[in-house]
Amino acid sequence: MDKKEDIREFLITRRAKINPEQAGLPSYGDLRREEVAQLAGVSTDYYTRLERGSIRGVSDGVLEAVASALQLDEAERAHLMDLARTANTPAQRAPGRPPQQRVRPGVLRLLDGMTGVVALVQNGRSDVLAANLLGRALYAGVFNSAAQPGPRAPGRLPNQARYLFLDPGAGDFYPDWRAIAAATVAMLRSESGRNPYDSALNELVGELATRSGLFAALRAGHDVRIHTTGTKRFHHPVAGDLSLQYETLDLPGDEGQTLFTFTAAPGSPSENALAFLASWAASPPETTTTGRPAVGSTVPDLRSPAQPGPPNPGKTEPSHD
Repeated sequence: MDKKEDIREFLITRRAKINPEQAGLPSYGDLRREEVAQLAGVSTDYYTRLERGSIRGVSDGVLEAVASALQLDEAERAHLMDLARTANTPAQRAPGRPPQQRVRPGVLRLLDGMTGVVALVQNGRSDVLAANLLGRALYAGVFNSAAQPGPRAPGRLPNQARYLFLDPGAGDFYPDWRAIAAATVAMLRSESGRNPYDSALNELVGELATRSGLFAALRAGHDVRIHTTGTKRFHHPVAGDLSLQYETLDLPGDEGQTLFTFTAAPGSPSENALAFLASWAASPPETTTTGRPAVGSTVPDLRSPAQPGPPNPGKTEPSHD
């Protein structure tokens, strides 16, 4: 990956997002480099070098001044610092694929003990590492998606981003699909800044950029985001419509792993729907006249994510009409 190009595009796109009036300057069109330099307290030539990607050796103080001039938010400031850290650190590429992330037994027991709450653990690539019963019930489509990588092999995990962009059912599952798509791309961009030499992440980004035109277009915007808290809407094939509040918690003892929880407001229709989903998940699967489980009636295994199905090469973009 060309990190110098990443720095250049990030600074250019951030400058394009604000106008002189927002920066407290007279408006004569787009915000110019010399105006950013003035606001940051550096020379125009110096800032021009920064915007061309020459960020090696730049002090944190200067980076903070540039971040303030460009009115960067928390996620954007962190990303700029990550890009600078990478530029100032020799590349140390580990051969092959990074080790598979495992969820500690204590965290698994914690997940199992969280009843009435959707809970799952993900890494920065949006791989689902583990989930409780209700988490697997809510995200059954993700675990069982044909868009997940094949062939079936141990160690290949269900991935939220791959499902979102490559599974045609994702638009039905997420009523706010486009907003979630943009947020997902922004979070993967942030992860790329933190871990630029993660081969599995780079492979995922390359795959999605090749197979999804929308992913490629969104990634070109260089937006970044930190996942913290908010509300997410779902349309589940069994439980119907749900609006759930999510919270995230980084696991300090497991670098790169985040616990996600989803809860419903007390007394809301979503609370009733979530309770129904929990009851469905705990009941034996329905069967057809052949004795096989009915389509969509099963929940993936509780301890290890279900193995993905075969790829669907005929679909390159989900249908979201």
